[in-house]
Amino acid sequence: MKKVLIGLSGGIDSSVAAYLLKSAGYEVEGVTMLIWKKDSPYPAPVSPNSCYNPDKEKDLEEIDRIARKIGIPHRVIDCSALYESKVLDNFKAEYMNARTPNPCIWCNALIKFGAMVDEAHRVVDFDYFATGHYARIARIGERYAIRKAADGKKDQSYFLSRLSQKQLESTLFPLGELSKEEVRRLDVSLGLHPEGQSESQDFYGGDYADLLCRNDEKGDIVFRDGKKLGEHNGFWHYTIGQRKGLGIAYSEPLYVIALDPVKNLVIVGLREDTMMRSAICGDVNFMASDTLCGEKEYSIKIRSTSPGASGKATILPDGNLRIDFMADVNAITPGQSAVIYDGDVICASAIIDRVI
Repeated sequence: MKKVLIGLSGGIDSSVAAYLLKSAGYEVEGVTMLIWKKDSPYPAPVSPNSCYNPDKEKDLEEIDRIARKIGIPHRVIDCSALYESKVLDNFKAEYMNARTPNPCIWCNALIKFGAMVDEAHRVVDFDYFATGHYARIARIGERYAIRKAADGKKDQSYFLSRLSQKQLESTLFPLGELSKEEVRRLDVSLGLHPEGQSESQDFYGGDYADLLCRNDEKGDIVFRDGKKLGEHNGFWHYTIGQRKGLGIAYSEPLYVIALDPVKNLVIVGLREDTMMRSAICGDVNFMASDTLCGEKEYSIKIRSTSPGASGKATILPDGNLRIDFMADVNAITPGQSAVIYDGDVICASAIIDRVI
């Protein structure tokens, strides 16, 4: 009998995924990772509804209850030191360099499917690791890739786009073919959670700027031509494409089009100034193949909420990736991931470095 270690958060998705694996005949064990470091310099979130949270005692009690209900053992693994150095420190460094990172992508690749699985292998034997993500695994020749979930509204493939071949070959996603509604109905029928159970867990329950541990510093908001329009309390409170919260009266809506971390400037412009077509990306992670066809049109997502836009992706001689969209797209943002899809399969992902 094959054994599966499944990440258990106590939520509906991971609970139902664990039940489905056991029902399919696997030997199943749950695992929960701790990411809060007791002596962390980073502040606790205002809202308890976040992954990064010091108050996990009640959560662990609930997870234990669910594991017993399903009939599987459950263990806890402390990943807090690595989470701080690999996810939070990176988050802070990126923001202070006027980039907008996606911490969930790095957490999945480096911690949840990385450090936690590696640590678990030291104390328990298992064949597969599983989670309650809405995504599917595709086998393309000798390679593995992430496919979008059958439920397009819940698809989480973007957040898994940096998983390695080694990680993918031993990963299971039991919910990939199901809709959220089906999962909720099954959860209630099993008595795992009450009907109408709310669930939404952000990376951090509060203002992201709190994680930067930086006091406010006055700076200028300037128009694209350099004319001062107002003041701000630190460029790190803003992101590319932002419209709300600028506090400036102007004849047309204004958007953040650039940030200058050296001069502490927030540069704004009009809607047309946010429209872009090309960018250079680094740190490429290949999935479905080990290259890309520069003449082929792919669907490219430049943020998790993007539906994807048609464009070309070319690997440059220096190993970086250039993306060229067929039409203007809004606010290509350095630090975010560009994920390249061929249909519903991820071919590659890379970190946006600069707009051309």
